[in-house]
Amino acid sequence: MEKSVSFSKDGNVGTPKYGLDSPDPKSESQLSGEVAEEKDLNGEEDAPASRGDHPNMSLVQILDDVDRFLNTLVKDSYESKPPPEVPDSVELLSKMVGSMIDNYNQGQASLIKFGKDPENDSSFLEALSRISELSNELGIFASLGSGLNRASSVLQRAMSFLDEEFRTLLEDPKSDNYKDIKNNNNKTPKQSSSNNNNSHEFSDRCVLGEADQSDQPEDEFAAFSPETVSKLNKIAKAMIKAGYDTECCMAYTISRRTAFKGALQKLGYDNISIDDVQRMQWESLEGEIATWISIVKQCSAVLFPNEQKLCDSVFSDHPSISQSLFSNMARSFVIKLLDFAEAVVLTKRSAEKLFKFLDMYETLRDLIPAISGESYPPEIAKEMTTEAATAKTRLGEAALSIFCDLENSIKSDNGRTPVPSGAVHPLTRYVMNYLKYACEYKDTLEQVFRQCLRMDDHDHHDKDNDNDDQVQKDQHHQHELDPSKTSPFSKQLMSMMDLLDVNLDMKSKLYRDPSLSYVFLMNNGRYIVQKIKGSTEIHQLMGDTWCRKRSSDLRQYHKNYQRETWGKVLQCLGHEGLQVNGKVSKPVLKERFKSFNAMFDEIHKTQSTWVVCDDQLQSELRVSISAVMIPAYRSFLGRFKQYLDAGRQAEKYIKYQPEDIETFIDELFDGNATSMARRRT
Repeated sequence: MEKSVSFSKDGNVGTPKYGLDSPDPKSESQLSGEVAEEKDLNGEEDAPASRGDHPNMSLVQILDDVDRFLNTLVKDSYESKPPPEVPDSVELLSKMVGSMIDNYNQGQASLIKFGKDPENDSSFLEALSRISELSNELGIFASLGSGLNRASSVLQRAMSFLDEEFRTLLEDPKSDNYKDIKNNNNKTPKQSSSNNNNSHEFSDRCVLGEADQSDQPEDEFAAFSPETVSKLNKIAKAMIKAGYDTECCMAYTISRRTAFKGALQKLGYDNISIDDVQRMQWESLEGEIATWISIVKQCSAVLFPNEQKLCDSVFSDHPSISQSLFSNMARSFVIKLLDFAEAVVLTKRSAEKLFKFLDMYETLRDLIPAISGESYPPEIAKEMTTEAATAKTRLGEAALSIFCDLENSIKSDNGRTPVPSGAVHPLTRYVMNYLKYACEYKDTLEQVFRQCLRMDDHDHHDKDNDNDDQVQKDQHHQHELDPSKTSPFSKQLMSMMDLLDVNLDMKSKLYRDPSLSYVFLMNNGRYIVQKIKGSTEIHQLMGDTWCRKRSSDLRQYHKNYQRETWGKVLQCLGHEGLQVNGKVSKPVLKERFKSFNAMFDEIHKTQSTWVVCDDQLQSELRVSISAVMIPAYRSFLGRFKQYLDAGRQAEKYIKYQPEDIETFIDELFDGNATSMARRRT
């Protein structure tokens, strides 16, 4: 069996791989004879030996002789002279390179042949470099014939071989730099899905998802091994030097785009058309948006930087080619991703879409700096950033429209049926939860409002920055010098709260019992205050002054309720009118006890079915009622009980002991209609 032949810089042509001292069936003289025989078979005459040409020349000697010949071509001008004499070393070099290619292709079981023997690779690339130079320099001499044809033919064979090796290295499964990438879009930024706007059922227990930036560690996108990158670099360098840059770039582009598309598909990417997006149900589209956000963030933070790193490493000697290849590939995928954002903007707008729109807005906002750097040519960077900025602006406009439409939802909620038991109205829950979650995006909404809203006082606010003292004094009086209060988003938030107040005040008038209307206002007012105090973002926007005003309103509702409910009961326990001619009138006293019993029974029966949702408010109401009623009743009973005859007459009119009053008060606002019935049985 024929053993493989190596071609080293130092050794002679035909030096066997296993060493100079080992016997080889094919000696150097035999290889030289084969070369001569091949020339005879091709019908070529032996050229006279010149400049030291010798059939047993080593590769180093051949390369040196070729270099001298190339230098002669560069120094001398042959425009008006006969063509130069081509030395035999050129012919030998062509044959040597052809044999090297044959040697690569023989006995190699693996797909990748280049790179198994670095010394051979170095010799091959160096010889190939001279062949490409010879092909370029001798191309002007059409009369050179076979020498030029052989060099060109060998060069094409070499380029075909390297092109195949280049593709194989790029597509080698062992070098799949996307194989470990995973779809981690199960967590959506900040907000999970909210309910439909018309239902007013925005759960108090909604949990905000946090964007997990640690799902994809930087080293999860494993780069090609240094050995593979080195091979790719050597091949690219050789192909570009030989004038095969177009073929090299095409092979790289096709391979990397295929790999990149496969990576996106692993992340869940699906090239959805605009029509498909329009036909999607929101639940499905919401999942696609979450996937899109994850993909864009991966591209921005991991995929693009690593792809650029690979491209720069492979084409390290040609930065302009590297920049062009990477930027064009990145551009094609960025445009596709932006097309999805544009399609989402065109869908029918509804309240539950706000938070996903804001997530997409933030994603594009973070993407723009990543695609506007020096990695991209100015014209491509400008195109991508312009497209991304346009999509971001449209998302912002859509989000703004959805958010501001909440005003219409509040205004249009004019139902004439009061909420049973004075509980918190569904509109209050919906609006406050919606605003609470919206304020999680406070900075983003501020940016959206400033970009999209043309408010009359926006320019007025800009003048504040120019030291308009009077305006600043007015703002200090109105907003405590809190800059957030002058922002468009803050003003919109204030407007919505005012609309909600007006709506709740209107709904409180639907109750026939004034006491219940005050309980309704207390319930809703306390819910609003607690929501605002529980959210740092919304509390900062509304401010302490607003919260103090709200608390003051709650205290007033409390006082109004006590006056409306217990004022008449307390009148029964007053001393006025009980004495006639200086003596306590028993009939009047009996009527007083009867009136008190009837009033207290009715209050307990009615208000034990009412609801106070907040435990603290419920306790405060009961304590305040007990603090007024129990001392008054105990005093009245202690003073006038003696005027009633002992026995059955006293039991008939004195229905409650002070302890009973306290027990029954503690049953108020439980929403329990059977408490009195149970007490009596």
